[in-house]
Amino acid sequence: MRVDPLAYLSDELENLKQQGLYRKLRILDGEPLAHASFDHRSVVNLSSNNYLGLATHPKLKQAALDAVEKFGVGSGAVRTIAGTMEMHMELERRLAAFKHVESVVVFQSGFAANAGTVSSVLGKDDFIVSDALNHASIIDGARLSRATIKVFPHKDVAAARQILRDIPAGPKKLLITDGVFSMDGDLGPVPDLCRIAEEYGAIMMVDDAHASGVFGKHGSGTVDHFGCHGRVDIQVGTLSKAIGVLGGYVAGSRALIDFLYHRARPFLFSTSHPPAVTAACIAALDVLESEPEHIERLWANTRFLKDGLRALGFNTGHSESPITPVIVGEASRAMAMSDKLFAKGVFAQGIGFPTVARDQARLRVMPMATHTREDLQYALDMFEQVGKEVGVI
Repeated sequence: MRVDPLAYLSDELENLKQQGLYRKLRILDGEPLAHASFDHRSVVNLSSNNYLGLATHPKLKQAALDAVEKFGVGSGAVRTIAGTMEMHMELERRLAAFKHVESVVVFQSGFAANAGTVSSVLGKDDFIVSDALNHASIIDGARLSRATIKVFPHKDVAAARQILRDIPAGPKKLLITDGVFSMDGDLGPVPDLCRIAEEYGAIMMVDDAHASGVFGKHGSGTVDHFGCHGRVDIQVGTLSKAIGVLGGYVAGSRALIDFLYHRARPFLFSTSHPPAVTAACIAALDVLESEPEHIERLWANTRFLKDGLRALGFNTGHSESPITPVIVGEASRAMAMSDKLFAKGVFAQGIGFPTVARDQARLRVMPMATHTREDLQYALDMFEQVGKEVGVI
């Protein structure tokens, strides 16, 4: 009888259960709406990255349907062989204008955009200076590059400056921050990091995944929000969150993008976006530019929900964006609170280690532009009930 070489995974899963970190996937039964059905239960959905509700916007849906009718369901190849369509080039041109840069390349995901870019532009003799709370895709890209990785404490510009100062002359240096940090919702100190990057000749990179469609004019991101155009060499964005569809992109100079066309492995070895996805992304940019009310409603809902949670006594950390952590501490308590809220009709996902530190487990609360005031007030009422039940407030 063959011994199962993966039997140890059962022990690992049991360990997760004992730590309160084991989670079953919630199954979405219909559209990713602000009030949606998960596991056959109608809930106020506070766990979606669909910030503006564009995933179900009529213009995006129609654009996707039209593209399928005209071009089929797939491109049939990677971009560098036979998989580049005119609409792929149009999307990249539109994104370049949106981000106020010379050029853009689209990847299959934000994760691929980060990992593929960092691992391409640096080598084993170079240095990466990275915020301690940067996204996992940045960390993985840094590891793949084989460059020396130096991590500075979260948002500590003085520490980042010291690291840059101590790096010897000669190697390339890449300074990286998230524009909006995905678990805490605070903004990276982009202007100050640009200053020290310029001082020490470092490449400046910002991952703007959670800022795209949220900050800046028409949602163009934190570089626009902070007025740092021309000072950030590499911008990464996503098409999977506020844009409402799928994918990631890198924005920068023509030389950078042409280089990534030739060397970024996720771009070279993955089939390009299908027509429906590409067309919907273009339609999303049309909506962002012509319907500013979506972003306005997102921020109105964000303020209402944040103010309500804080007034109830919840710890929401230092969030400056729609991402609103409700910090609980112990993973088991965070997961219990998440489950109790779900039973009462509110989906707020619990997050624990290794996504956040062991003593920083939380519920990650995400308002959308399409939530009604009644949705959010009901959620606040349930947070008050459950927060008292589990002893958080």
